[in-house]
Amino acid sequence: MNFNFDTLIPRRGTGNIKYDRRPELDPFWVADMDFASPVEVLDALHQRVDHGIFGYAQAHDGLNEAVITYLKQRRNADVSVDQILHLGGLVPALSLAARAFCAQGESVMTCTPVYPPFLGVHHDAHTHLISVDHVLGENGWTFDWEAMEKAVTPETKVFLLCNPQNPLGRVFTRAEIEKLGEFCEAHDLILVSDEIHCDLIFDETQTPHVSALNLPAALAKRTITLLAPSKTWNIAGLGYAFAVITDDTLRRKFVAARGHTLAEINALSYYAAEAAYRFGEPWREALMGYLKNNRDTLVDFINTECPGLSVRPGDATYLAWIDARGLELENPALHFEKRAGLFLSDGAFFGWPGYIRFNFGCPKARMLEGLEKIKAAL
Repeated sequence: MNFNFDTLIPRRGTGNIKYDRRPELDPFWVADMDFASPVEVLDALHQRVDHGIFGYAQAHDGLNEAVITYLKQRRNADVSVDQILHLGGLVPALSLAARAFCAQGESVMTCTPVYPPFLGVHHDAHTHLISVDHVLGENGWTFDWEAMEKAVTPETKVFLLCNPQNPLGRVFTRAEIEKLGEFCEAHDLILVSDEIHCDLIFDETQTPHVSALNLPAALAKRTITLLAPSKTWNIAGLGYAFAVITDDTLRRKFVAARGHTLAEINALSYYAAEAAYRFGEPWREALMGYLKNNRDTLVDFINTECPGLSVRPGDATYLAWIDARGLELENPALHFEKRAGLFLSDGAFFGWPGYIRFNFGCPKARMLEGLEKIKAAL
């Protein structure tokens, strides 16, 4: 089956934040690809729209069946319907976890650099944030276990994990995930695992994804796993994610904290998610081949054509974490905005100033245009 990822689809003026938030700039920032979603997803949406009525929605049997099958086949996890909580997005779930398991004055812990909402959801619960930097190990970026042991306190209640890691692109090993589970058990922490990028791994044989759902059963009582089809099949704007919480007590506490703060889930999003999980695998496999070529091209370009910049090839995601500290600039993202008209993600928002994040989830020709602008601005 042939898929065309080279088509340039005009997006300006469609009300999307990637292109229309700063329309004067060339955007390579937010984690939103420039590819049309699979035709099966589009067909499912058309069929639902043709029905003509969009009342309050709930997850239908087809979606539940598709999610359960996906969890079994792709995440090697046996999950029942009652252990799945459908959500209108993944970020609200991070906030909800902080509110559910932290009292005022307690703390949430995570490792940086990390997706910016990880560094802000503690405010919703009126708690504190403890952040510990990832460090380079033999296999790439990993956890600084010694620093984590020094930083954790008796008042720390939740650990927020991003795996695969955004923005580092690292897929953590089974040993690392199990050691993190043991760390959470030793300090009585709830482990909240954001796995939204788990279907965007370039080589699943070399770096297989180990879900928090694959941890030993004894750790299930303290684990919340967050998943979504949104990044993989480019349907983030439809607002759908889900949590898997196998422990009944943990699930009840999580649900109880929702209150009236979460919006109704989009009636269309359920059908897009079902179609993605049921029929989206061939498209996903083709996408990963295309993205891998983009990644390799970008890494070679940055490391050979852009003095002062360097980048490590990520295991996953379509996001490159570029080290710009060699430029000795106070704000590299702002430099490329002013000198090249580029909209890049500023590493400071991820907890690491001096870095930039570049989204290569786009046609290769467009990516190369952005890279040439970076080169010209040096």
